[in-house]
Amino acid sequence: MYVTRPYLAGNEQYLAQIDKLVKSHAMHGSESLCKLLRYLAEHALRHPGVPPKEYQIATEVYGRTTDFDPQYDSTIRVQAGRLRLKMTEYYATEGAEDPILVELPKGTYLLSFHHRGQEADKLHPIPHHTYSSAVRADAVKEAQVAPRLWTTAVIVLCILLLAALAVIGGLTARNSGAANPAPTVSAAPALRTFWKAFVSEPEEPWVIFSNGAFVGRPETGMRYFNSELDSHSLILDHYTGVGEVLAVHELDRLFDSLQRTVRVKRGSLFTLDDAEGNNLIFVGSPAENLTLRDVPNTREFVFQRPNSGERKGDLFIANVHPQAGEPKAFYATPGNLLLAEDYAVVGLVRGLNPGRRIMILAGTTTIGTQAAVQFVCRQSSVEELLLRLSVSPGGTPDPFEALLRVRVTRGVPVETQLVSIRKEAS
Repeated sequence: MYVTRPYLAGNEQYLAQIDKLVKSHAMHGSESLCKLLRYLAEHALRHPGVPPKEYQIATEVYGRTTDFDPQYDSTIRVQAGRLRLKMTEYYATEGAEDPILVELPKGTYLLSFHHRGQEADKLHPIPHHTYSSAVRADAVKEAQVAPRLWTTAVIVLCILLLAALAVIGGLTARNSGAANPAPTVSAAPALRTFWKAFVSEPEEPWVIFSNGAFVGRPETGMRYFNSELDSHSLILDHYTGVGEVLAVHELDRLFDSLQRTVRVKRGSLFTLDDAEGNNLIFVGSPAENLTLRDVPNTREFVFQRPNSGERKGDLFIANVHPQAGEPKAFYATPGNLLLAEDYAVVGLVRGLNPGRRIMILAGTTTIGTQAAVQFVCRQSSVEELLLRLSVSPGGTPDPFEALLRVRVTRGVPVETQLVSIRKEAS
């Protein structure tokens, strides 16, 4: 628990906390976010209670020109969202015991500072420059009780009247427009461009999610099927990871915004006949989504398992043609440690029918798979991908393969970075 009033020791302690955040492992390598955090902190301390404008941040922090328009450029909102994730990650790990908490509430760019471990009003933070006046105000409360009670009664009656009118209006609108549901929010142009091949055909695309082969029972314990030890008659093939579940939900929401539907099928029930005439989206790696072994797949970033060495049997992504400075293999955090890092692949390849496309979204773990799907369902990351692929607005992406690095905190993908990309040879 923490209090929402400022720490009264002075601004130096707040700035010291900002320094800890900037120098933390969570913020390492994120210079633009560190710059944004320092700017917001200084603004909050110099102008208590006054949030900076998005235009102000764009021009003063990121050097945007004076014609910057936040309605058409989401850079600042994206950066603020990334900063919130970084701060959440920091306080969930190395900053878990810090006495001072720094927050950037959603919907505002006004940074706030709180002190952990004391009881206080949980509703409204008291700005530092008004704290003493708030204390002095207690001395005149009694003289103001009667007028306040009268004013409060009037306000309450007004609120009740407005609420009643709102309910009546809502019921009227519901009765008159029950057959006309609210329109779906339309997808951003970048998302429409990226998924153009999957929405331009009359047939709905298929989403095939992985469901590995297990043996055992949920109530007594389950493990992966081992062909050398287990009978095929004992296989349970109706379980999948949490990442795949969330990924299918994310894709469903995306295609709803694209005014299209998808067909969802688990990998063990998918056949090559299904693959012949449809655009396909595979969720999960060939280690569990076994049909991927029989259809066109990625060739530059390939899922493999080593037969020897310290990571024997661990799924990794092989970099078939590493470029300068790139490793030949990408491994997630070892299985005996808490998952903190994973790698994933986003691949667009030609289908069995050359006129169709196959999208492969897979990590070496279920969390990496979730992150890969989120990456291609969000405007900011898709815009980055289209830029790297040199796809013009309204164009259609050619086949490519992209490698993603995923940072994980408490089983949640908190940051996904585009590490490398390969375009189909002309």
